[in-house]
Amino acid sequence: MAYSISVESYFSAAHRLREYRGKCEKLHGHNWRVQVNISAQKLDKIGMVCDFKEAKAALSYVISKLDHQELGKLSAFSKQNPTSELIAEYIFNNIRKKLKRALKIEGVSVWETPTSCATFKA
Repeated sequence: MAYSISVESYFSAAHRLREYRGKCEKLHGHNWRVQVNISAQKLDKIGMVCDFKEAKAALSYVISKLDHQELGKLSAFSKQNPTSELIAEYIFNNIRKKLKRALKIEGVSVWETPTSCATFKA
């Protein structure tokens, strides 16, 4: 891909990891940081991959479903742990549905702390 943009946002949510032995098996919260990278082979007629406003709105919509939730109680995580890796995949799949088809979501990165991040790429 020749051109790419990134947008970031944040949400707060709690989770616990089932079948994990250690602190993370107990309910705890994070202020999650999310970055979405979007690319296109060609720019649109006004010279953009995607309007930042559109990308931010799509990301905001998707993470609004996660914000201030206990993630393990959401249907998306009823059969799998709400790990950073799987949260990144969830956001990737759902933001792709909200954006124009000609755009490619290169990846979604999710930080659960300032120093720990997981990325999902197709």
